Amino acid sequence: MADQAKISSIDALEAFRASLIIFLTRAHGSVDSVGDEVRRTRVWLQNDQRIHWENQIRRWRRQLDQATQDLMSARLSGLRDSTSAQEMAVVKCKRGLAESEEKLRSVKIWNRDFDHYMGPLLKRMEGLRQFLDYDMPKALAYLVQAQHTLDAYAETKLSGSVAPAPPPE
Repeated sequence: MADQAKISSIDALEAFRASLIIFLTRAHGSVDSVGDEVRRTRVWLQNDQRIHWENQIRRWRRQLDQATQDLMSARLSGLRDSTSAQEMAVVKCKRGLAESEEKLRSVKIWNRDFDHYMGPLLKRMEGLRQFLDYDMPKALAYLVQAQHTLDAYAETKLSGSVAPAPPPE
């Protein structure tokens, strides 16, 4: 009995192989999606965010210049009550300008450090991609070979058990 294998279901091996193929397809899609998202984020930082905050700085500077001119005009007119609104507008513009400048500095820092932070993670993703592209197809081929071997074994076992027994003497 030691030279026999107990095979309960070759179909389970086929079902596992089919599930593995589905997993590989989804995993490839996920890895590709992550790579695309990293590239989009890099472009977003380098272009979209930098341009956005530079435009915001220009807008706040224009508004600050206008608010400063309005404040000077109000002070020259000698109306003390009307200058408080202009003073608040100048303070608001200065805050907006300072915030926009800080955001632009942050974007520049992220641009500079993006590859430093993402490099190790992308390297791990490439390791996963290599595993999915090279190792898993070998595993699938091994499963197919094991399935064929087990099918052949089952066929020989069935043909051996169907053969008529020798007549008793």
